[in-house]
Amino acid sequence: MELTVRVKPGSRAGPRVEETPGDPAASVTVYVRERAVDGAANAGVIAALAAHFGVARSKVTILRGVSSRIKRVRVEVAEA
Repeated sequence: MELTVRVKPGSRAGPRVEETPGDPAASVTVYVRERAVDGAANAGVIAALAAHFGVARSKVTILRGVSSRIKRVRVEVAEA
């Protein structure tokens, strides 16, 4: 599945994933404690999404927006 993600780096509320149905720009908001320095926030986003969906970190890929707060992310979820 592909998601549009809004990232809140440096958040005390993190790591946390919230669905945001009222936000037209993003379907999920991810709060991470890591700052947006040297890819730390991206690594935090990958870890938070992997934990939220119960998949390995290798199953989460940032497709677009590596240097942006709004990202397009693919999560490979096992089909039941």
